[in-house]
Amino acid sequence: MAPTVKSFFDPNTFSYSYVVWDPQTQCAAIIDSVFDYQPASGSLSTHSADLILGYVKRQQLSVEWILETHVHADHLSAARYLKSQIGGRIAIGNQIHCVQRMFGKIFNAEPQFAIDGSQFDRLFADEDQFKIGSLCVEVLHTPGHTPACVTYVIGDIAFVGDTLFMPDYGTARADFPGGNARLLYRSIQRIFALPATTTLYLCHDYGTASRNEFCGQTTVADEIRSNIQIHEGISEREFVEFRQTRDATLSAPKLLYPAVQFNMRGSALPPPEQNGQSYFKIPVEQK
Repeated sequence: MAPTVKSFFDPNTFSYSYVVWDPQTQCAAIIDSVFDYQPASGSLSTHSADLILGYVKRQQLSVEWILETHVHADHLSAARYLKSQIGGRIAIGNQIHCVQRMFGKIFNAEPQFAIDGSQFDRLFADEDQFKIGSLCVEVLHTPGHTPACVTYVIGDIAFVGDTLFMPDYGTARADFPGGNARLLYRSIQRIFALPATTTLYLCHDYGTASRNEFCGQTTVADEIRSNIQIHEGISEREFVEFRQTRDATLSAPKLLYPAVQFNMRGSALPPPEQNGQSYFKIPVEQK
């Protein structure tokens, strides 16, 4: 039986979150959830996550998994909040330790900050399999955007995180610490090796000048045929040269610093300081 997928779009971060569930057992997973954050005031709220909770409760679903495709740099994850409300195991790719090690140094994280992924309930290796009810899920390690990116494949659908965008927008950037354009190209070829009819569910869509509506899904065939950055015929060398040139012109995501500090801790704030308040750090570059 095919899974049922419900998408949720957050216009503030252009993020898609998903509830995927097994109609046979009512067991479900939540993928790439959003915790609302206002950088100007430092306030957190649960509006986006509560929309997901409402859907789960109306459908009478049993949440087994709360999945991350990677450590997001453009939105905060609501995984821990969702777990506190409805249960489930929080999971991510097992290369999370690479991200934690690099960004732990960048943010001069507290001495007790663990860089072994222990903030998460399950760490998936490449080609691991697990179940959502009776649905079988295969994990593909698809690094390049970050070292810990994974794709979740369930039959003829796949959740690819930031690795690919809509064909008219292109692919993920590869210039964050640990990013690698060559690995990104190879990861995308691995996704392209899935059956052509496979539906790809994306983590973001930013729209284009010629397309006003946001869209969170495409197919392997459409990406191979018409992705503006990596369609069929684009060599690895051409893609790497394009990606490195393009990335050098991009600004940092506006939520980069709070998002990574929060998400690398398994969607938790840094420990409070002596006054009982938690803080996000912003590195200052002096030139």
